[in-house]
Amino acid sequence: MYKLYSRAGSGGFVAEAALRMAGAPYEIVPIDKASPPSGFEKLSPLRQVPALTLPDGRTITESAAICLLLQETFPAAGIGPEAGSHDRPEFLRWLAFLSSMLYPTMMRYFFCERSTTDPDGLEPVKQAAIVEFDRGFSIVDHALTGRDWLVGGQRSIADIYLLMLAYWHPVADKPRDEWTNIVRVCEALKRDPLVAKLNEAHRFW
Repeated sequence: MYKLYSRAGSGGFVAEAALRMAGAPYEIVPIDKASPPSGFEKLSPLRQVPALTLPDGRTITESAAICLLLQETFPAAGIGPEAGSHDRPEFLRWLAFLSSMLYPTMMRYFFCERSTTDPDGLEPVKQAAIVEFDRGFSIVDHALTGRDWLVGGQRSIADIYLLMLAYWHPVADKPRDEWTNIVRVCEALKRDPLVAKLNEAHRFW
């Protein structure tokens, strides 16, 4: 049994999607951002979600690491291309791009106080973050030209990761209309029964 520490609207969305795609047994432990339970920092030193306790009792953090581990543990589940396959390098590229470029840049917007010691500098941090993550989304949108999904010819956890980030966009709480390829992928995913079921709790749209 896996144990996923998460909360609605968080990065736990993509980790739970991977668990559902794998068909793995799991339970959700809801974490209150304002008052996480005592001892949670031993599982997640930054006191952030998601964190995943494995069946052997170990706990890992970082949404991309969770997704990759589940993909390797359940290689036939469609979470992503298998190791050694033709599409594996591109899968790794986009999952890393989403988690290391877009995700932290968006966090700089929502938690701008962590990026400056100047109390008058919060708004410039937020505006710079918007410019940077919009640049990242534009790169992804261009890469989707002429293809249905980010990697190969089928949906992967990278597409679901993209949807989550797109609906975190602070300007309209959805992807910008001009990112027509991202909008198209998101609309297709929203019709996916697995994704639609997850959204009942996470309420991204």
